[in-house]
Amino acid sequence: MHQDEFFKIVGILIVSFFIIYMAVKMFHLQTKVIEGLTSGSDALSSSDTNTNITSASGEAGTSASYAAAVKAEVVKLQDELLVSKYRKDYEAAIINLDDYFGFSMLKLCLNLKMSEDNKSNFEIINKLNILKNAKESLNATMVFLDKQ
Repeated sequence: MHQDEFFKIVGILIVSFFIIYMAVKMFHLQTKVIEGLTSGSDALSSSDTNTNITSASGEAGTSASYAAAVKAEVVKLQDELLVSKYRKDYEAAIINLDDYFGFSMLKLCLNLKMSEDNKSNFEIINKLNILKNAKESLNATMVFLDKQ
């Protein structure tokens, strides 16, 4: 009887391992196959296709398709931003950023120390120039927003 129980346990273990093996194999297959989607390595996106065309035939040969791709991106951004609906919110955000940059510039100006080394002062001046450029960019953004 002892030997029969041993064979029974061994048989159950073999069947259990076989079932686990089949289940793992089925799940592993499922990770490779996704219905309705293609793998990134198998399919080229439109930007990859445009890049390949450009390198193959030169800039002039693909300018029309490039312009169409740019126009498609513009339309996509217009659809995402909905300027006509959220214009006031965008203007408020730009104005608040302009104020933030202005106060940051004022704070940096007040941190300039004439008695310290010039290196730290030059770092502050570089930060001031970056903020000035950011304010100019905000002004250009506001002008663009007003044209929409």
